[in-house]
Amino acid sequence: MENLISLVNKLQRACTALGDHGEQSALPTLWDSLPAIAVVGGQSSGKSSVLESIVGKDFLPRGSGIVTRRPLVLQLHKIDEGREYAEFLHLPRKRFTDFAAVRKEISDETDRETGRSKQISSVPIHLSIYSPNVVNLTMIDLPGLTKVAVEGQPDSIVQDIENMVRSFIEKPNCIILAISPANQDLATSDAIKISREVDPKGERTFGVLTKIDLMDKGTNAVDILEGKSYRLQFPWIGVVNRSQADINKSVDMIAARRREREYFANTPEYRHLAHRMGSEHLGKMLSKHLETVIKSRIPGIQSLINKTIIELETELSRLGKPIATDAGGKQHMVMEISRDFDQIFKEHLDGIRSGGEKIYNVFDNQLPAALKRLQFDRQLSMENVRKLITEADGYQPHLIAPEQGYRRLVESCIITIRGPAEAAVDAVHIILKDLVRKAISETMQLKQFPTLRVELSNAASESLDRLRDESKKSTLKLVDMECGYLTVDFFRKLPQEIDKGGNPTHSIFDRYNDSYLRRIGANVLSYVNMVCGGLRHSIPKSIVHLQVREAKRSLLDQFFAELGSKQTQELSSLLNEDPAVMERRAALAKRLELYRSAQEEIGSVAWS
Repeated sequence: MENLISLVNKLQRACTALGDHGEQSALPTLWDSLPAIAVVGGQSSGKSSVLESIVGKDFLPRGSGIVTRRPLVLQLHKIDEGREYAEFLHLPRKRFTDFAAVRKEISDETDRETGRSKQISSVPIHLSIYSPNVVNLTMIDLPGLTKVAVEGQPDSIVQDIENMVRSFIEKPNCIILAISPANQDLATSDAIKISREVDPKGERTFGVLTKIDLMDKGTNAVDILEGKSYRLQFPWIGVVNRSQADINKSVDMIAARRREREYFANTPEYRHLAHRMGSEHLGKMLSKHLETVIKSRIPGIQSLINKTIIELETELSRLGKPIATDAGGKQHMVMEISRDFDQIFKEHLDGIRSGGEKIYNVFDNQLPAALKRLQFDRQLSMENVRKLITEADGYQPHLIAPEQGYRRLVESCIITIRGPAEAAVDAVHIILKDLVRKAISETMQLKQFPTLRVELSNAASESLDRLRDESKKSTLKLVDMECGYLTVDFFRKLPQEIDKGGNPTHSIFDRYNDSYLRRIGANVLSYVNMVCGGLRHSIPKSIVHLQVREAKRSLLDQFFAELGSKQTQELSSLLNEDPAVMERRAALAKRLELYRSAQEEIGSVAWS
C-alpha cells in the first residue's frame, strides 16, 4: 500500500516539473485527478504547527501576516533507518539535513516566484522529507485564509487567497484537512466555512481542532470532538501544539508529542477520546485514508491517462513535427512535406483518392458530346458547297472531281473541331488544379506553414499552366494535321461510288446541279465524321500524355530545382509557423511526456 502514496508523490513531482499545476488551461491536467490532502485554515489557526507536529520537525517559515504565499506540496517518506533529510524538487541534487535551512529555502523560493511584494502564486513548491519518524503521507499546505490585507498587499489578496484555496479543495479528489482553533467559535471558522461550501455533506473533510489547551476555564471541546456541534463523516481530531513560548525555547518535538499524549490521557473531559487524539494519530489516520482513496481511484486514473495520451498524440500529429533549426534540416523538412503533397496528388489521379475519375468523364462524355454538337450544316449548305466548289475551279472548271473544292470544304469543317479539342484541354486543366487544391488541403503538415502552402500551390499551378499550354499546342496540331493531309483512300472510292450511283454521261457543267452538290456535301460530311471519330480517341491520348502523366511525373520539378539554391533565411520564411502553434506543440509535448511517464509508473504499481 505504501507504493500507492509513493506513486502519487512521483506523479505530483512530474506534474510540477512539466508545468501541470492543476490550473484552468487549454491543456488536460493530471494534477486534478490525483488524490491529495489539502490543509486549510485561517491565519493563526495553528495550521503550521499541526504540519510540523506530524513531521516532527521545525521547518516552516513563521511570522506575522501571510507567511505561506505558495502551495507547499509536502511529501513524507518513511525510511527504515538513517539520518533525516529533506529535498526540494527545484534543487534535485541537494540534500538538506539542517531544517532551519529548509525553512529559509521555502522563503527564498517563494520570493523567487512572487518577489518580495507579499503577492501569492499558485505554482507549488515541492518538499520531500525522509525520516524514520514519519508515515508515508502527502499534504498540500495552502496559504492561510484572511479577512484583511496587510501593508504591502493589494486589497484583492483576501479574495485571491480564497479563490486559490477553493480551486484546490473543490476538486472531488481532494481530501480537506480543515484546521480550526478551539478557543474561537466554530461558527466563525474560516476552514469550516469554505469546506462546507465545497463539501456540504462532509464526505471528504477531516476536522482538526487546535489550541484545545488554550480554551477558557470551565469550557471544553467535547461536543465538537464527538461530532455533536458540527458533524462530519470522519471523527474530529484534537491536537495540542507547542505554544509560542515552547517554539521560542526550541522545545523538542518528541517532548511536545509526549506532552500532547499526556494532556489527552490526563484531562478528564478528553480521557475517553485520547485513543484518537493527537498529531501522531492524525498522521497515521490520514496516511491510511489517503492509501484507501488512491487505491479506489487508480482504475479511473489509468483510464484518464490512456484516453488523454491518445488525445494528445492526435493533436500533436495534427499540429505536425517541430521545425528543424539548421538549413539542411529545414530543406529536408520542406522536401518531405512537398513529397507528401505530391504523393497525395498522385493518389487522386490514380483513384486511391477521389477526383481522378473526372478526367475520364471529360473524355468519355464531355468531348464526344461537344463533337456531336458541332453543326456542319453551315459549311455544307447547298449555297456554301456551290460557292466553294465554284471558287476552287477558278477560270478553268475541274475535269473529273472538284479536288480543291473538296479540300476547302473538309478544312472548313475540321477547323471547327479545334473548339472541342481546346475545351477538353482546359477542362482537364481545371480538374488538375482542383486536385492540387484538394491535395494541399489534405497535406496535414501544410496547415502549420501557410507560406509553404502558398509557395507549393503557386509552383504546382505554374507547372500545370505550362503543361496546359504544351498540351493545347500539341492537341490543336492533331486537328491541324487532319486539315493539312487528307486520307486519300477515302476519296479514291468516290469515283467508284459515282460509277455505281451516278450518271457519267452528264456534262461537267451538269455536275453543278443540286444533286451533284448534295453528293459532294454528303461525301465531305462522311469524311469529317470519320476524322471526328479518330480525333475522339487521339485527343485524350495527347492530353493524358502531355498533361496528366507529365503532372504525375514532374509537377514539382521546378520547385525542387529552385529549393536547392535557397538560403537559410528563405527556408525559414517557408517554414514560418504561427508562434501560437509552436507554443501549443511544445506544451502538448511536455504534457504528453508527463502522461507517458504516469502511464508507466501507475502500470508498474497496478501490476505489483
